[in-house]
Amino acid sequence: MQKRKKIIVLGATGSIGLNTLDVIRSHPDCFEAVALAALRSKEKCDALAAEFGAKAYVGEDAAVRAVTENDADICLVSTVGVSGIRPTLAAIEKGMDIALATKEVMVMAGELVTAEARRRGVRFLPVDSEHSAIFQCLAGGGERFVDRLILTASGGPFLDRPADLSSVTVAEALNHPRWKMGPKVTVDSSTMMNKGFEVLEARWLFDVPPERIDVVVHPQSIVHSLVTFNDGATLAQLSPPDMRVAIQYALTWPDRLASTREALDLAALGRLDFRAPDPGRFPCLRLVKEALAMGGCATAVLAAADEWAVQAFIDGRIGYTDIPRVVETCLEKAPRTDCSSIEQVFASSDWVFRYLETQWKR
Repeated sequence: MQKRKKIIVLGATGSIGLNTLDVIRSHPDCFEAVALAALRSKEKCDALAAEFGAKAYVGEDAAVRAVTENDADICLVSTVGVSGIRPTLAAIEKGMDIALATKEVMVMAGELVTAEARRRGVRFLPVDSEHSAIFQCLAGGGERFVDRLILTASGGPFLDRPADLSSVTVAEALNHPRWKMGPKVTVDSSTMMNKGFEVLEARWLFDVPPERIDVVVHPQSIVHSLVTFNDGATLAQLSPPDMRVAIQYALTWPDRLASTREALDLAALGRLDFRAPDPGRFPCLRLVKEALAMGGCATAVLAAADEWAVQAFIDGRIGYTDIPRVVETCLEKAPRTDCSSIEQVFASSDWVFRYLETQWKR
């Protein structure tokens, strides 16, 4: 690497943020954390900032302040839900490349955000293992030859559980078999809404129509995604499940750095399994397709409704199987609007939260 890159970490106390700081900690000659932001966890954020010699920002406006008050080469965005949009736009305006982990940025405002990034000459560097895998498979300019993108999904904790999931508890939903993530992403993984969001994210990151993006269940989480090209060749990226692999590549791109992480041993692994997702078990995948077909701000409604529903489930206000019901109800009830401005995106999100807080009944 040619120079020490300056990094802003938004969501510094969450799983992605902590793994990013671990990467920075492992390569102090390559990276410098200049600012850390967290919604809560002030003591933890302050301690991390002291360790890295970075500025700490905590609170509702922490992410935007961290971006606007500091200069950096890369802004890593790993905040929760809709809160990632404004700091992402602020970082783009300042010309920072975006290491993106917050799916809702692309789900809710993908067309607007990617257009602004192109205008400013800003790159998106995927942090999700699935999108990082595609990014790596496309290295060397393969985008124009893509036939299909294939996103892999672990299937979460309920892949083989009997189909009636009405009795699922919060603890069960948060017990992911492969990945250690924050509560919102972990619940989304169990419903496969997370994978639906990744389809939408891939659509904007790689400019591929959603009908050419597939999902396949792969419980071992070794193959992180695949790309099929127009000549019939398929490339895949494989590694043991460790979020730091994708994070480090986002920070080092276009270079790579050596690490001491576990190497892939296919002989020891023995087998790789794949299957189609069960639409009856995972209705959120259908809801993503319906939101896409509706157009306008429907995907913003989808993401906001899911954010409300997941938090309500974690708080014990609704049941697990109410999550897709909440989302479906909002898609049916929300005003149909186009999505030509960020203000319209936020207006759709605000409508969802007002509607659900005042009118939702189980």
